[in-house]
Amino acid sequence: MASGPQSFYELYRRSSVGTALTDTLDDLIQDHRIDPQLAMKILANFDRAITEVLQDKVRSRLTFKGSLDTYRFCDEVWTFQLKNVAFKMDNGQHTVQADKVKIVSCTAKPQGTT
Repeated sequence: MASGPQSFYELYRRSSVGTALTDTLDDLIQDHRIDPQLAMKILANFDRAITEVLQDKVRSRLTFKGSLDTYRFCDEVWTFQLKNVAFKMDNGQHTVQADKVKIVSCTAKPQGTT
């Protein structure tokens, strides 16, 4: 049974890897080395690949503690902004501190997909 193309969230485009990819694609478009349609296909493939890899390959866990500054729920997406956050890795030996953290949480599948 074949299914139609599945769309993925574009959240990871704002990561350092996603930003580097987007900047590189913009440069290639400006240099007329690729067309914008190819860049959009590459970004859609990036969205799919990074979502699948993070879901299937990453097994590390961490806990965090901080102060909730603001939260919002809109279009099935939760956004939390935290202050003074301490992250502790699953082995308990390494702690990372951050002044501000933004967490975005979405359902596993975007609306309108099967």
